[in-house]
Amino acid sequence: MTSTAQQPIGSPFSAAGTAQDVTAGLDLSGRSAVVTGGYSGLGLETTRALVAAGARVVVPARRPEVARAALDGVGGDVEVVAMDLGDLGSVRAAAAHIREALGALDLLFATAGVMATPERYAGPGWESQLAVNHFGHFALACELYPLLAAARDGARVVVNSSAGHTLTGIRWDDPHFRTGYDKWLAYGQAKTANALFAVHLDALGRGDGVRAFVLHPGKIITGLQREMTLQEQVDLGWVDERGRVVGAGFKSPSQGAATGLWAATSPLLAGRGGLYLEDCEVAVVTAPGTPMDDGGVRAYAVDPDAAARLWELSVAATGATPIGR
Repeated sequence: MTSTAQQPIGSPFSAAGTAQDVTAGLDLSGRSAVVTGGYSGLGLETTRALVAAGARVVVPARRPEVARAALDGVGGDVEVVAMDLGDLGSVRAAAAHIREALGALDLLFATAGVMATPERYAGPGWESQLAVNHFGHFALACELYPLLAAARDGARVVVNSSAGHTLTGIRWDDPHFRTGYDKWLAYGQAKTANALFAVHLDALGRGDGVRAFVLHPGKIITGLQREMTLQEQVDLGWVDERGRVVGAGFKSPSQGAATGLWAATSPLLAGRGGLYLEDCEVAVVTAPGTPMDDGGVRAYAVDPDAAARLWELSVAATGATPIGR
């Protein structure tokens, strides 16, 4: 089982590591990357680090004009492509554009996401957090898979999950909350889905040199909290009444981006995949009831059977072209 490989491997970095630390001296010239949400928060830090290392970066964005403004001054070879993860037609159109622009894709970062949103639905009635965080990225990866398989030296897919996955596994009998909505359980389910997606993508892709990783970036205040009120964040102990971060253990956006960049580039991860990472290291499996802030990953979030089941559900839901068939 994948969970048996969930053991630290001696990374030289830690929770304090930054994007710049991880990519220092790295040469990504001639490499291409797609970074969803690559114009704000962790995504912007990821784009900056990749560009500084010489990579060509494509940034799919729901608000392309906002993205272009945010990326102004980053320099390098950066292209913004319009894409709404909650709209499969938009995802497919963006993927078609990327396939025309790139001959191969070395790195795919599924960084964009939403958290603790009010009850809303997307597409054919999908719960929106599952739709945006999981189904949209699932469809994008399937559409871009031929480019990933064409990467000369293999490709890596890096999926952002969260410690929020500890809130719940997949609600197989009611994934779209028809029987009552809870914004935190919906977020937790979407984050578990992110993890299981990476596990099965890695299983399907390793024969083509495509490896996938999933990660918890740490606690960071970014635009991800935009649908939460200030008072909610104060009550959780994250920020004070002026919005200043006061919670223990919070990272800067650059520190939050470090684990994803480590997943994408570390030679220590060569020949590995399907792993849950945190603090620039492979995380351990934790028992049910372990406090969320203690770190680690629940066994259900890296279970190969659950990952295969979710994959089939996702293919049926999105109509995506199956990989490896």
